[in-house]
Amino acid sequence: MVIATELCALSEYRIYPGNGKLMIRRDGKPIWLGSAKAQSLTLQRKKAAKLVWTQAWRRLHKKGLSETTNKKRTRRANKVQRAVVGASLDDIKKKASEKSSVRTAARDAALKELKAKKVTNKAKSGSKGGAKPKNSQGGFQKVPKHMARPKGSGGSTLR
Repeated sequence: MVIATELCALSEYRIYPGNGKLMIRRDGKPIWLGSAKAQSLTLQRKKAAKLVWTQAWRRLHKKGLSETTNKKRTRRANKVQRAVVGASLDDIKKKASEKSSVRTAARDAALKELKAKKVTNKAKSGSKGGAKPKNSQGGFQKVPKHMARPKGSGGSTLR
């Protein structure tokens, strides 16, 4: 059996038969009020949305919605892998999938090749007999900063 219930005009709670009061407004609209508290606050012209215990306030402040609806899920953009200049996408994927031991072995082999090239280059340059400059800047010596130029020279003079 279904019981006919009314809704309170202020709190929006159910009013069962035998409870609450029916108030007729000046404009002739019937208003059901569930309790004396609701009637008092309605006569004081309080807004239901400003009273924390009413359904209007709960709706306005998004309370109690978690059990009815789930949060909206956001989609993240998928990252697109692109080839880098000098390496194709297949090469990049191949390098990423290979084990670290394979990579270290390849690195060691490359280092050995470089060392072997250096040794052969030194042997070739040493056999020519030409005197090499002491530093790598083409034979120029480094000059300390305090000896680089005389005190009076250089810079703008604003007087």
